[in-house]
Amino acid sequence: MAKLILTHEVTGLGEAGDVVEVKDGYARNYLVPRGLATAWTKGAQKQIDQIRKARKAREISTVEDARAARDSLQSKPVVVAVRAGSGGRLFGSVTTGEIADAVKAAGGPAIDKRKIEVTNPIKSLGEHRVQVRLHADVQANLTVQVVEA
Repeated sequence: MAKLILTHEVTGLGEAGDVVEVKDGYARNYLVPRGLATAWTKGAQKQIDQIRKARKAREISTVEDARAARDSLQSKPVVVAVRAGSGGRLFGSVTTGEIADAVKAAGGPAIDKRKIEVTNPIKSLGEHRVQVRLHADVQANLTVQVVEA
């Protein structure tokens, strides 16, 4: 088992700054090469504190604020305009960064793109559902309308 410090949030494993133990292959082949984690050492406590401080600054502080943000996100769909070819197929796919920018442009709360979970890549025009993790206890289901630019 390998002991690692998560540098980014990994679904089902933990958040940035958490110290986790995972199997060697998972650490060596997935987490470390993608920059999601670094090896744990005794001197890494300073790094853990910096990661946690940055995470606190980014996240929504209270559950009530997260619930208010969830209600505003779920009340109306977010429109994302992208280039599309014939048959409604997109050139590429809609990224989480584009969704976060569209939410902010529509007057919604500022969302960190790393908190948006897209289960299936959005590669066609129409309505799609994505999940946004606003707080440890609060998740929002967001409707994304992809239209041709």
